[in-house]
Amino acid sequence: MSQKRKIIFSVSLLVLLGMVFSAGFYFGGYKKVCEVCPPSDINFSLFWESWKVLQEKFVDKTKFDVQKMIYGAISGMVESLEDPYTVFMTPQDSKKFNEDVRGSFEGVGIEIDIKNNQLMVVSPLEGTPAQQAGIKSGDKISAINGTSTFGMTIDEAVKTIRGRKGTEVTLAINREGWDGSKDIKIIRATIKVPSLKLEFKDDNICYLRLYQFSAEASFDFSGAANDILNSQCQRIILDLRDNPGGYLEISQDIAGWFLKRNELVAVEHFGEEKDDKEYKSVGPSVFSEYPVVVLINGGSASASEILAGALRDNRGILLIGEKSFGKGSVQEVESLPDGSSLKITVAKWFTPKGESISDKGLEPDIKVEMTEEDYTNDKDPQLDKAIEVIKGIR
Repeated sequence: MSQKRKIIFSVSLLVLLGMVFSAGFYFGGYKKVCEVCPPSDINFSLFWESWKVLQEKFVDKTKFDVQKMIYGAISGMVESLEDPYTVFMTPQDSKKFNEDVRGSFEGVGIEIDIKNNQLMVVSPLEGTPAQQAGIKSGDKISAINGTSTFGMTIDEAVKTIRGRKGTEVTLAINREGWDGSKDIKIIRATIKVPSLKLEFKDDNICYLRLYQFSAEASFDFSGAANDILNSQCQRIILDLRDNPGGYLEISQDIAGWFLKRNELVAVEHFGEEKDDKEYKSVGPSVFSEYPVVVLINGGSASASEILAGALRDNRGILLIGEKSFGKGSVQEVESLPDGSSLKITVAKWFTPKGESISDKGLEPDIKVEMTEEDYTNDKDPQLDKAIEVIKGIR
């Protein structure tokens, strides 16, 4: 039986990034074994004829890898949809994907995506080699190990950048304000991404940073919430900067701590042939009366945008920082019998007030930009502004 979970990661190094039939082949001929037969009006004869011609005429029979060719055919079918978030994953890639959402893998620790036909960094993950090497949200990756990323799919980029810990990868980075690109060398490592960090500031302010909406994030948030309730904290700064997303249900669960029960968190729109689905807060609502402000930036994507949008639409909570990434689609992971899987875009999501943020992102209510000098000198004017604003909220 297939397993399905709603997931709204940006396609990434965290996230690496048959469907209508499965087939067996015999050299010298071919035989189709249909497990999930296509509609009768779909004719696969062209596919089988092409297979037969290749079998008969291709010069190097040693290159015939049946399983690889089947996977290639499925990948080509998926890629024809021209949706960067809908991908086919081999058993090996599926294993890596499951490791990613559990928060541990080997690589450099960046979320990547394609925007305006350009491979770019959504966010570097906290404490990873990519962050330590100076990679930042919004960086454009023009080459990987000297190979141009022009025309490269996200999956291809993921496979090229990832690798065994201790090995090196070189990224050619273009950044706003730079003259040309710069090569940045990064040593891969085992990446263990925390879900959150809690700090207690002066004036009874709690600073809660969410790094991702992983499978463990809900449990970790519950523990942090208990710490807040047992403290003198009276105000909360929720930091969603460089949070690339995760599970939709986890975002819904965390929203329930800040909203009253049954308030709308997000709406999934599946198209004309299926009714919309509403996601509502389920409690415990213990922070629903707390003054809260939210920090966002260009690395805030998908599930973090859902949470930020829900808090602003329902409670008028201020968003501080820079415009978010703008990923407004929902993916569902379908496990296939041989361990491979499909990650499929199944819906578009909207904020409680009906806003779609696809490609345009959430605009902050108070815009505060981070400069190169701020990063270099370890300054955080966005957090400083959040502290200033929340002190004035009663």
